[in-house]
Amino acid sequence: MSLAIPAARPVHPADLVLRQRLQAGLPLQVGILLFTDVEVLDFAGPFEVFSVASRVARRDGLCAHAAFQVRTIAVDATPVRARHGLPVLPMQTFADAPDLDLLIVPGGVMDEPLASPAIQAWTRAAARQAPLVASVCTGAFLLARLGLLEGRRVTTHWEDQADLQRLHPGLEVVAGVPFVDLGGLLTSGGISAGIEMSLHLVARLLGPDPARAVARQMEYRWSPD
Repeated sequence: MSLAIPAARPVHPADLVLRQRLQAGLPLQVGILLFTDVEVLDFAGPFEVFSVASRVARRDGLCAHAAFQVRTIAVDATPVRARHGLPVLPMQTFADAPDLDLLIVPGGVMDEPLASPAIQAWTRAAARQAPLVASVCTGAFLLARLGLLEGRRVTTHWEDQADLQRLHPGLEVVAGVPFVDLGGLLTSGGISAGIEMSLHLVARLLGPDPARAVARQMEYRWSPD
């Protein structure tokens, strides 16, 4: 398999490690945290991007195997009530989730994750182990609570940026951008910005052409920055 990185973009060390895994025939493990009142598109958007990326990469001869194995993960195997009452059955639990290459922390109403020792302990451990960690929307509040964003440039949903800055004055909260990419750590704005960030990560790991193909398959207007 040959993966083309744009020459103008610096390559983060995590990308090199993960691309080597792909070249060795190992799919990258993507885990998306679920919790009560999680925003539906915050987790469903990235889930769709990385799932479609696997299909597109295989269809176009980039990979002979699934490029990404995407799973939703929650504290236990009971259905999670997402925003607006949608029940979602997690694919795996904290107890049986594998080591992750990419951890995605979606947003929503953050009452449960900000109060749950179990969610915080698992997220802290998963974030320390995963080469790539990303948040969508108010998921940044959980990463900030865990001390994983201190001193960093970050973003979140426009409606919550002032609160994030007030609660965590050591952060530099950026407005007017869909996401902030710090290499091994990414934060994105609300809802559909998680799709934008996920396509950006596909471009980093597989190249811009596969990412364009994923966006086209999803009928989503996107181009590499």
